[in-house]
Amino acid sequence: MMFPEQPIPDHVPPELVSRDFPFIFGMTTAVDPFDDLAMQVHEGPDIIYAVHAYPGGTPAWVPRRMAHLREIYLDTDHFSSTDFSPFSKLVGGNWINSPAELDPPAHGPFRQMVNPAFTPKAMAALEDKIRHYAVEYIDAFAPRGQCEFMGDFAFEFPIKVFMELMGLPHDRMSEFMAWEMNLLHNHDLSKIAEATRSVLAYLGGEIEDRRANPRDDLISFGVQGRIGDRALTDDELLGFMFNLFIGGLDTVSTNMGLHFRHLGSHAEDQAYLRANPSEIPHAIDELMRAYGAVTTFRTCKKETDVAGIRFMPGDKVAMSTTLAGRDPAEFDAPAEVRLNRRPRHVGFGFGIHTCVGMHLARRELRIAMEEFLARIPDFRIALGHQVECHLGMIQPVALPLVWTPAS
Repeated sequence: MMFPEQPIPDHVPPELVSRDFPFIFGMTTAVDPFDDLAMQVHEGPDIIYAVHAYPGGTPAWVPRRMAHLREIYLDTDHFSSTDFSPFSKLVGGNWINSPAELDPPAHGPFRQMVNPAFTPKAMAALEDKIRHYAVEYIDAFAPRGQCEFMGDFAFEFPIKVFMELMGLPHDRMSEFMAWEMNLLHNHDLSKIAEATRSVLAYLGGEIEDRRANPRDDLISFGVQGRIGDRALTDDELLGFMFNLFIGGLDTVSTNMGLHFRHLGSHAEDQAYLRANPSEIPHAIDELMRAYGAVTTFRTCKKETDVAGIRFMPGDKVAMSTTLAGRDPAEFDAPAEVRLNRRPRHVGFGFGIHTCVGMHLARRELRIAMEEFLARIPDFRIALGHQVECHLGMIQPVALPLVWTPAS
C-alpha cells in the first residue's frame, strides 16, 4: 500500500527522513518484525522522521532509544497524549480515550477515579474465574492435537474475561472482534471510521441501559463514577468506555500470540518453563521486552529538543515499544530471549500513563501460560507455516500449533 507523502517540514533535517520505516498501521508482513525489521531500524539514527508512521500513513518522529522514550513519556509539559488516536476526529467527536489521552492536570483526578476498579486486589479476586475460562478453552481443543492459537484461544479467552467485566454479551464476540480488527489493523480510514461509529452506537446504548439498570460491571462503574464532586460528562463516559473497549479486546490477545509464537519455535524455552513454572511471571516480562507490540503517540505542544533534535508544535511522535525493547543501548544482546533476564520494559507504558489494566493483563498472560503448558504436551508451529504479522499493533494473523495428544 502506497500512501501519498506529505510535505516535509522545514525544521526536519533531510538526513533523518525515512521513507522505508516498516511499522505502518494496517499493513502485514511475513518478515520477522522483531529480529529483522526492528533491528534494521536500530541501524539508523537515534531519532528518525518516518513519513508514514502515524495511522493513515502520515508522518511522525520515531525515537528508537529506550532512554528517549522514557524522557518523552515523562515530559507532559512539551508532549501531549491528547488525540494520539484518530478515532474521535474521524467521526467528528469531541471525546477522547480517557484516561489514556488526558494530560495533567485533568489526568490525575480521572485516573484516581478509575484505579479502584483495577487494583491488584480487585484482579486477584478474578483468579479462579480466569483460570476456569482458560481450562475450558484448552480442554476443548487438547484432544485434537492442534489449534489455530489466535482464533481458538488468544482472542476468545481474554476477551471472554473482559466482556464479563464490562457486562457485555458473549454471543456478540465475533461482531466485537470484527470492529476491533478494523479499529486497530486496517489502513482504510473509512473502515476505521465505520467501526468507530458502530462501537460508539453500541456503547451508548449500554451506557443508557446501566443508567436505568445498574449492575456490577465496569460500565455501571463508569456511569456511577465521580471526579471530585461531579459525575462524568457524556463525552468523558463515552471516551472511558471506548478506551476500555480498545484496550480490553486486543492487547492481551496480541501479546499472548507473540509469546506462544516464541514458545512454539523455541523448544528449549518451552521445556524450561514446563520444568520451572514458578518462572513464568519473569519469563512474561522478558517476552514483553523482546516482543513489544504496541505503538502509541504523542503530539508536541511546545518547541523542545530531544537528543539534539528540534520538535515543533503539532509534530507527532510514535512511541514504539517494539523498538524500545530491542534497544542495544539498553539491553545486552537484545535479539536474544533470556527468560531469566528480568528486564525493565515499557510494554505496559511508562509514567502517568502506565496501563490501568496491567494487573489484569499480567494475570491473564500468566494463567494462560500455566494452564497451556500443564495441559498441552510439547507443541510447535505447524510444519511449513510462515507466520504473517499485522504491523502497527504487531500481532500474528494466524498461529497454527500442533502436538501429539495424550493417549
